[in-house]
Amino acid sequence: MKYEKFSFIPFLPFFYSITFVLGCNFNHKSMPNFNISPPIADVIPHQHKIHNHIRTDPYYWLNERENPKVLDYLDRENNYYQKMTYHTHSLQNDLYKEMRARIKEDDSSVPYFYNGYWYITRYVHGKDYPIYSRKKEELTAEEEILFDCNKMAHSLDYFKLVGFSVSPDNSKVAFGVDTLSRRQYTIMVKDLKSGEIMATSIKNTTGASVWALDNASLFYTKKDKITLRSKAVYKHRIDDPTQKDELVYEEVDETYSVHVSSSKSRKFIFISSHSTTTSEYRFIESDQPQAIFKVIQPRTTNLEYSVEHFGDHFYFHTNFNNATNFQIMRTSVSQTTSKFWDPLLAHSEDVLIEDFELFDQYLVVNERENGLSRLRIMRWDNLEDYYLPIDEETYALNISFNPDFNSTRLRYEFNSLKTPSSIVEFDMINRENTILKTQEVLGEDFDPKHYVTKRLWADSRDGAKIPISIVYHMDTQLTELTPILLYAYGSYGHTIDPSFSSNRLSLLDRGFAFAIAHIRGGEYLGRNWYDQGKLLMKKNTFYDFIDCSKFLIQKKFTSPEHLYANGGSAGGLLMGVIINLAPELYNGVIAEVPFVDVVTTMLDDTIPLTTSEYDEWGNPNEKEFYDYMLSYSPYDQVKEQNYPNLLVTSGLHDSQVQYFEPTKWVARLRAKKTDQNLLFLDTNMKAGHSGASGRFDGLKEIAKKFAFIIDLEEK
Repeated sequence: MKYEKFSFIPFLPFFYSITFVLGCNFNHKSMPNFNISPPIADVIPHQHKIHNHIRTDPYYWLNERENPKVLDYLDRENNYYQKMTYHTHSLQNDLYKEMRARIKEDDSSVPYFYNGYWYITRYVHGKDYPIYSRKKEELTAEEEILFDCNKMAHSLDYFKLVGFSVSPDNSKVAFGVDTLSRRQYTIMVKDLKSGEIMATSIKNTTGASVWALDNASLFYTKKDKITLRSKAVYKHRIDDPTQKDELVYEEVDETYSVHVSSSKSRKFIFISSHSTTTSEYRFIESDQPQAIFKVIQPRTTNLEYSVEHFGDHFYFHTNFNNATNFQIMRTSVSQTTSKFWDPLLAHSEDVLIEDFELFDQYLVVNERENGLSRLRIMRWDNLEDYYLPIDEETYALNISFNPDFNSTRLRYEFNSLKTPSSIVEFDMINRENTILKTQEVLGEDFDPKHYVTKRLWADSRDGAKIPISIVYHMDTQLTELTPILLYAYGSYGHTIDPSFSSNRLSLLDRGFAFAIAHIRGGEYLGRNWYDQGKLLMKKNTFYDFIDCSKFLIQKKFTSPEHLYANGGSAGGLLMGVIINLAPELYNGVIAEVPFVDVVTTMLDDTIPLTTSEYDEWGNPNEKEFYDYMLSYSPYDQVKEQNYPNLLVTSGLHDSQVQYFEPTKWVARLRAKKTDQNLLFLDTNMKAGHSGASGRFDGLKEIAKKFAFIIDLEEK
């Protein structure tokens, strides 16, 4: 379900994509499966009653996480999957070796300078986890290792370190750790002078924290223990860990979540409170940690804004005054409500403003027009206003980390379906690019010129044009015999850009094509594209994917015998709907941690993230939304019909999509389906929504999914 956002931290996610090496075109011969009976879940009817309607759930008992019968059932499903796919283990191993061989294992990020130090993230050969370090003033200075996550993760099944926040005097660093994969982080603090972990240990947080300028006051966000909603901001005194933490702000509206962050200038601390379509910010000056947070603009239904600070002004990315595709506005820090907001970059019906970056001489705006991102560079004195030149047909382009206001150099990231990711530094005065780092894909055979990328346009049933980004090997001809893996997400306005992932090479070099359907529910074609794929228009998301599938088949780029579909989380919901509505279009489907029991979940406000989702899916306590959601909910709409071959993944500790949703769905599919196609449930008993935490364990999970569809293609 929905992504969580974290506040500013002086470490970026490591510039790294899971990679694969150029694979050989060998034929994997499938062995006949043994005559193994699948596990059958007990039927214990449970009735849900609302709006004078009764729904019967035969597998509701699988919600009982601690019930030994539930754990036994999950184990039996895993054993069935392992036995039925035993003949693909050598293929999985080959895929894993290919992937790992493409990784530059002793890799490091592009260093960046922040508050007197260069910060670096690096990996060492053979190790799963990153090492975070810094060097004072010069890159030639002695390295100071802040965290070696390989040592910290030793003997743990799962380990995730997030939310680095270095104190203004550079003497301490706060960080969050999750060892269960429930995204409930414990915040700790390391003394960078002694190297010791201090007494601070704050449980059940988002992992993010912000220092005040006194180097002693640490602001952080607590989660609700049951729903995992980030609901309150506290202040912790690092110099007195025995003192009870002070509640600074609590969000009582259960449809909202809160987060704490710092301005780029470090002059202000912000508390953001937001639902899917409404936001509200509070602020104090960073040198006044005892001050009362002031509201910038009181929440107004459907008014969204985010705030940044520079000089004497606050700058807003906002949809104020019905600016559907957003605009940039600013106001004095002393007059913050919307009646004082002045337009800086006006709203456009054709151009979505996604983000912006402030420099002392320049404003850089990340825009999206007709699906393609672009960077607009504008001088404050109006002497220059131009776009960064890009020459590929379909690509991903984003502003990178730029912590220095005074710089005239912009860092950005560029990649495409065939072009590995690069961090580039652009001199905004001379208009010259310097590539700081390009993702290395090891192996002699890889060459971006060996691959073809295109953008296609499919007709939807209501007349909309749906973009499809596709990539395939130059030796592959798109015919009815070509296997295509079609991917999509389609929720929360989250745009899936056509970005590089070298794991796909192991498919592309075996004759597969990979395609992304930029369906409604994302913002690829602007905010209206999102609005047309949510609430009572949600079915457009599903119909768009089906219509893209039909387009690929009608154009004879593939056929139902060779078309595969993949989606995860809300994209897993998409997979559940399409196989109920149009199962005949696909040979195989991979549904990863799928959100498939929509109505039951959205009626249960004790399940993590439910109440904050009402603006996305609707509130089924209202009959109109109940009826609409029920009409597409994959679990409720399972019927007696043939279904494609299906691999479903899940995580026992998943906090986003609870394990029991895919588990119940598989049980019901197995009881209802009328075919002999494969149906597998693979539950990671040690991880959650994002799967394994180690970079190499993650490769094994990808190998499983690729082996599933490669094996189907060769049957």
